[in-house]
Amino acid sequence: MAHYKAADSKREQFRQYLEKSGVLDMLTKAPENPEIEALRLEVAEMKEKYEAVLEENKKLKTKLAQYEPPQDEKHGE
Repeated sequence: MAHYKAADSKREQFRQYLEKSGVLDMLTKAPENPEIEALRLEVAEMKEKYEAVLEENKKLKTKLAQYEPPQDEKHGE
C-alpha cells in the first residue's frame, strides 16, 4: 500500500510540474473563436475561387476543342 501512495505522490508532483510549465495548457488549448471564424471565412473564399476556376477551365477546354482537331487514340497506326 505504501508503494501505491508513493506512485500517486510522484504522479501528482509530475502533474503539478506540467501545469506550472504550461504543458497542459498547450495540449488542451483550442483555437479561439476569432481564429476559427477567420479560417472558416478563408475556406469559404477559397471554395468560391476554386469553383470559379473550375468553371473557367471548363469554358476554356470547350473553346480549345473548337480549334484543335479531334485526337485519335490510335496514333500512327
